[in-house]
Amino acid sequence: MASEDPSVSGVSGRYATALFELARDEKVVDAVKADLDKFSALLKDSPDLLRLVRSPVFGADVQGKALGAVLDKAGITGISANFLKLLAANRRLFAVADVIRAYRALVAKFKGEATADVTVAENLSDKNLDALKTALKSVTGKDVTLNINVDPAIIGGLVVKLGSRMVDSSIRTKLNSIKHAMKEAG
Repeated sequence: MASEDPSVSGVSGRYATALFELARDEKVVDAVKADLDKFSALLKDSPDLLRLVRSPVFGADVQGKALGAVLDKAGITGISANFLKLLAANRRLFAVADVIRAYRALVAKFKGEATADVTVAENLSDKNLDALKTALKSVTGKDVTLNINVDPAIIGGLVVKLGSRMVDSSIRTKLNSIKHAMKEAG
């Protein structure tokens, strides 16, 4: 399965595939995804946790103990907790973000869903998120999970990447096009 999806390859793809197959066999795919999403949010919100995960300075023992405390506090248990501890023990915790991304891709494929990476200048309202999901579903014929990234540098509009397709309607890109056209005209 990993070889069919270019986003699920390498070390992170192998770990994600192993976790997915175990979760599927145990019928806890959604529970593991929820735990990994929770851990991903913790990484985004805690520079200290991110440093612990990424820094080669911390040994496997230190990472494992600290990670155990974080997982207990976050309520992440079972297969998810054991998997994250295994990453630490194998000195692969630095790849956890890629593993989570690959696991999400495997879950989406398993459920017949599509995932779109969307970049916006500021957070979208629930109404706009629903409208975007509906528009993407009408194009793909599948339920679409959105990975939202906020980047004020695009000024406005949005950039949507769905599989190999990308639509860039950002104001930054439009301004660059105008600038380029004016240089050629002048």
